[in-house]
This record gives sequence, structure tokens and C-alpha cells, in this order.
Amino acid sequence: MEPIRNRNYTEETEFIFEFLLLGFSDIQEQQILYSFVFIIIYLAAVIGNLLIIAVVILNYHLHSPMYFFLFNLSFLDLCYISITIPKMLANSLTNTRSISFLGCVTQVFLVISLAASECGFLTLMAYDRYIAICFPLHYKIIMSKGKCAWMAAGSWVGGILYSVLHTGNTFRLSFCQSNLIGQFFCDIPQLLKLSCSNTYANKVVVVIFGVCLALGCFVFIIVSYIQVFSTVLRMPSLQGKRKAFSTCLPHLVVISSFFGTGSFAYMRQTSMSSSYCDLLASVLYAVLPPLLNPIVYSLRNKEIRKALGSMIARIFFPKSERSIFRLT
Repeated sequence: MEPIRNRNYTEETEFIFEFLLLGFSDIQEQQILYSFVFIIIYLAAVIGNLLIIAVVILNYHLHSPMYFFLFNLSFLDLCYISITIPKMLANSLTNTRSISFLGCVTQVFLVISLAASECGFLTLMAYDRYIAICFPLHYKIIMSKGKCAWMAAGSWVGGILYSVLHTGNTFRLSFCQSNLIGQFFCDIPQLLKLSCSNTYANKVVVVIFGVCLALGCFVFIIVSYIQVFSTVLRMPSLQGKRKAFSTCLPHLVVISSFFGTGSFAYMRQTSMSSSYCDLLASVLYAVLPPLLNPIVYSLRNKEIRKALGSMIARIFFPKSERSIFRLT
């Protein structure tokens, strides 16, 4: 199919004022079907993350560093999925594809900053488990409220700075060949395909900084959990082992989901250029983690389950015997 130039594009200015997001289908009936599916996914992700946020805020027993980082992760996931899905749904339901140039810049900036911040918070949660299990006597000193606040702020600020680098490096290019983006949101690999500038330096920066960030966080997490599991296996108490594994395993599942889907997405985009596989990869790393994270933590974490059951009992059965709703 021939590239469709936007009406606002002129040879004199060599500038595109809006992009067209191709999404999942050209057929309106299929667009409605996809919209219905993604509405369900979006609502499930929003409700799940809001429940985690509410449980952590309302339950005093969860006011600890581990759940403070989980609160930030859920808030981050809530923002992460809200950047891409609502715009895609609005375009599908109104049978349009357009996104303004400024809207595309904003989308790229927010997606990258939140993804980078998520790497930081997953790393901090691994560090928290490492200190709690390997150095329990020094835990309150090392993971004090002030230090946790500084570490959380560092993850947010680091994600923003990381995004400023990539967003600025991408949108300094000229886009004059086409305005068709083969995705349901603005994504850097797709934007680089549209540029009429030399993008070699951009691709090198994306790969080098992406590998440094992801590999650095992943290696730190793996080393932390090697130390954690070696300590857990030496515990004499079977109950202590179960409690340690119950808090560590959900985090490992979330880490595997996030880094696995992200790696698959960008490895795929640097190899074969299949629009179907690119869309599938983008769903895996932009939609799946915010949906799965609250499910994994609520199902595998006993304290979250108890706090969630208690909160539901207080809301729907304020005068009944709440103990029957405590999940075990």
C-alpha cells in the first residue's frame, strides 16, 4: 500500500503535523470487536491496580517499604496502560486514526518514562526482599521511610531523564516520507521508519541505553534473588521458608513478564518486519504487564489477599462477621 501523506504536509516545510495510527484493522466491524476486547482488558487493569492502591493505603499493616514500592508500581501501571488504550479506543469508536504531532511526542515521552521507572521499581522491590531476608536485623535502618522515599524519587526522576534523552533524540529528526504508524500508539521503532533523516545514531542510542538499563536492572535482580534463595534454603523453619517464597515468587513472575515481553518486542522489531508480530509484541509489553501485575500479587501474596478480603467485607458487609471473608 502506498504511503498516505497527511494534508498538512508540504514539500516546503517538510513537516508532519499529525500521524495516523493504523491499529489492528481497517474494517470497522473488526475495530468494534477489538475495542470491546480492549475495553474489558483496560477496565480489568484499572480496577485491579486501583484495588492494590486502595488496599495499601487503607491497611496499616501494609505500610512497609515492600508495599510502598508495590503502591508506586500499581500507580505506574495504571498510568502506563491509560496512555495508549483510551486513545486507541477513541480512534476505533469514532472511526479515525489521527494523533497530533504533540500528542505523539507526549505519548512517546510518557511510555518510555513509565517503562524505565517500572524497571527501577522492580529492581527496588528485589533489593527490598534481599535486605529483608538476608539482613533482617538491619532492615529498618537500611530501608527507612526517608531512604525509601529517596529511592522511589530516584526511579521516577531517572525514568523521566531517560525518556527525555530518547524522546528528544527521536523528534529532532525530520518526518517527511509518510505519516502512517503501524501501531496502535506512537512507538520509537515505528517512528524511525518514517524519518527521512539518517537514523543510524538513533538506533545505536536506543540499543545501547536500552540494553544498559534492562540488563543492568535484570542482573541486579537476579544476583539479589540468588542471595535471597540461598538464605531461604538455609532457614530451619518451614513456615519461614513459605513466607519468604510467598513474597518473592509473585515478584519473580512480574519481573519475568515485564522483561520477557519487552525483550521479545524489541528483538522482534529489529528483525523481521511483520506488522502482525509488531502489534502482538506491543500488546505484550504495553498492555499485559499492567493487567497481570495486580492479578499476580493478589493471588500469590497472602497479606494482599487478607487485606483485600477485609476491605471488601467492610464495604459490602459492614455489620456482619468479617472473619469469614478473610482469605487464607
